[in-house]
Amino acid sequence: FFFAAMAEPTGKVQRLGENEQVENCRFYEQRYPSLEGFVMVRVKSISASAAYVQLMEYNNIEGMIPLTELSRRRIRSVNKHIRVGKTEIVQVFRLDEDKGYIDLSKKKVTEDDLKPCETRYNKAKDVHSIMTHVAKECRCNLESLYQAVAWPLYRKYGHAYDAFGASFADSEKVLGPLGLEEDIKEKLIQTIQHRHKAQPFRVRADVEVTCFKYEGIDAIREALKAGERSVEGNECALTIRLLAAPTYVIVANSVDKDDGLALVEKAIESIKTEISAKGGQLKVTKAAAVVHMEDDMKHQTEDEEMEEDEEEEDEEDEEDDDEDDDKNDD
Repeated sequence: FFFAAMAEPTGKVQRLGENEQVENCRFYEQRYPSLEGFVMVRVKSISASAAYVQLMEYNNIEGMIPLTELSRRRIRSVNKHIRVGKTEIVQVFRLDEDKGYIDLSKKKVTEDDLKPCETRYNKAKDVHSIMTHVAKECRCNLESLYQAVAWPLYRKYGHAYDAFGASFADSEKVLGPLGLEEDIKEKLIQTIQHRHKAQPFRVRADVEVTCFKYEGIDAIREALKAGERSVEGNECALTIRLLAAPTYVIVANSVDKDDGLALVEKAIESIKTEISAKGGQLKVTKAAAVVHMEDDMKHQTEDEEMEEDEEEEDEEDEEDDDEDDDKNDD
């Protein structure tokens, strides 16, 4: 992001009146994204010609994705490419700040564009959470607080998130030059330290569990329970959930990476032993590995798409069955 040169921060933050509430604010100093820049959006509605979205980093201002900008391939079903409520990464290809028009494209976004945008957005969202909390606690106008704290740090450090991380070692060096009032400065330091404490590692594995014997589904259910029981009493949290039959996702959260990996492996081994005894099989499709923030978001998107595809296939099968029934009635 490019930020225009501005005067040095004075540290003066506008306080809220007795009956005023903290209002939301954009993440960045510039009011609009840059042309050809990448942004995170949430889909609000879809018409016959376009999808209308909110730019999540810019205080939810509206943008438009023409349906012709969804995919380079022929579009048979719009719902296979975009859905109301989902988040998407898109590129700005036309911008009119005077009229407030923002035209966006999904088909111009490549795989290489996704990770930098996801990383930037997640860091900015974390900064926004900290800023909002401080604004509420200290009764400040949020945009005024951004002007005094986050935006100067974006200019100096490239990202306010990185500045907050650097403040661990020397908060005075990072926050001192901002000239903040003491209560705001103390609350900011306290919130940063609380939010940025060591985060647990997230370990994930995908497995296929099948059993075509008489016990079938019951055997699979018991095998999954055996996997959960095998790690009972451990401080790490482990969950097993159905993704799309026969695929199951095993996830563990642990402050120690090796413990998390061992936990998932142990659960897999227990499931395999139990299902094999019942004549079934377990196949590891994605080996246990640490999932980082941006990778986890990508996995979540893929999971949602897989679930949606399965739902669509079920709906199509039902429609085909209905058509066959109608023909038989005739």
